[in-house]
Amino acid sequence: MTIVADTSPINYLILIEQIDVLARLYGRVILPSAVHEELLRPGAPSAVRIWMENLPDWIEVRSGIVIEDHTFLKLDAGEREAILLAEELTADYLIIDELLGRREAVRRGLSVIGTIGVLREAAISGLLDIRLAIAKLQSTSFHLAPETAANLLREFD
Repeated sequence: MTIVADTSPINYLILIEQIDVLARLYGRVILPSAVHEELLRPGAPSAVRIWMENLPDWIEVRSGIVIEDHTFLKLDAGEREAILLAEELTADYLIIDELLGRREAVRRGLSVIGTIGVLREAAISGLLDIRLAIAKLQSTSFHLAPETAANLLREFD
């Protein structure tokens, strides 16, 4: 399976201590170099920077292609590189949360999943307690609509 990830899902999965579900669900995950750089910036949470400084062997960092494309003007460097790399590699999934990035990825024919989708798949596979994971996620700056959380948790009643 070929999986490319953007910044936000990696950030939040580290913060809620569920980053290892990516390896268990997908094996290897590819990060574009711009995503790697974003997660190492001084403004990133210290737990994220520490994790990123000691990457496990199931994470691969690749230089992304850079092209001038006006459709990317509203996306940040990590999103642009993630979309282009997912296209180049014909990725099975692009893990991305930001709405504009998701829309562009879908417009380009990519299969997308976000942090919530990853947590859902991990819960279905018995890799985590979805209630605990969602509670931890809600204690971060992640935006999760209350009705989305409620609908997700109802699936596991």
